Amino acid sequence: MSFFRRGPGRVTPAAAARRTADGAAVLLDVRESSEWHAGHAPGAIHLPLSRLAGGASLPDSATGRPVVVICRSGNRSRQAARILADRGAQAVDVVGGMTSWAAEGLPVRDRRGAAGTVA
Repeated sequence: MSFFRRGPGRVTPAAAARRTADGAAVLLDVRESSEWHAGHAPGAIHLPLSRLAGGASLPDSATGRPVVVICRSGNRSRQAARILADRGAQAVDVVGGMTSWAAEGLPVRDRRGAAGTVA
């Protein structure tokens, strides 16, 4: 079975980290800017759900690629994954979001590249 299904599925933080680390997918963080600046996964790209829901397109680096969507707890990322799937993208969201990502010991960096926090 494919990692990405027809509709948006859900993945664990560890699975998301593996899938995005090898370049098979893009990690898209849909939190607001203040949350992103406090701490995000290294290599993630940022597009707040508010902008995505308002019609914004994916950044060029994510266009045409499978997308793993993450937020703080998993609620916004689930919405974003549905929006993306409705637009024809392959999208899944991360169960538990950045809170679970950090709890599993996965890296979190602030806007300067130092150790970040989940806000």
